Amino acid sequence: MTGGRTAVTADVSRLRTGGELLAAAGPLADLLLDTVHAGASLGFLESLDRTDAAEFWRDQVSAVDSGLLAVWMARDAGGVTGTIGVRFGDKPNGRHRAEIVKLMVHRRARGQGLGRALLTAAEEGATRRGTRLLHLDTETGSPAERLYRAAGWERAGTIPDYAADPYGKLHPTTLYYKRTGAAGVGGGAEAIAASAGAGAAVGGTDPGAPRGGSGARTGAPYA
Repeated sequence: MTGGRTAVTADVSRLRTGGELLAAAGPLADLLLDTVHAGASLGFLESLDRTDAAEFWRDQVSAVDSGLLAVWMARDAGGVTGTIGVRFGDKPNGRHRAEIVKLMVHRRARGQGLGRALLTAAEEGATRRGTRLLHLDTETGSPAERLYRAAGWERAGTIPDYAADPYGKLHPTTLYYKRTGAAGVGGGAEAIAASAGAGAAVGGTDPGAPRGGSGARTGAPYA
């Protein structure tokens, strides 16, 4: 125990290729279902089923292989316990920034510091890619918001009625940002190009996903 918490025992590692993500689509689908059914606002409604959840992950394979998306996954002896993603900017004037997306921790693994471990892995990975600015959005008042504030993220503002929770109720979202120690506006662009050439990859709210039903769709953005 550390400070009243059970120490993190899960292994956090990066899924370096689309093939690795594809191989993990089933366990990640189970994690997504668990997180959504626990009430997290991740862009899906409670009607999400395992087929659509697995399809969501399969839809991200090309982004991982192109280097525009990095995914980390945590697992312990019982299976997959968490994940987080970083979507890198692809616009010419925004390649210095990246977005933290889809932070999830399985209910059985909460209270162990895993969310912070995943966030740290994503922040460090993005910094190594040359990212100078990270940003995200999260449901106002959620446990995730408390995590981001404790990790040194700065609040930028709140948008009312931004996205629905899995049960259809609208909630505000709060925008956060964090500056990294990386230098050079072009660093992100160069790293993306290098990563794409090598075929390697490096819970926020998502109002775009729920369009009735589960919200899953072909080519769904990882946000």
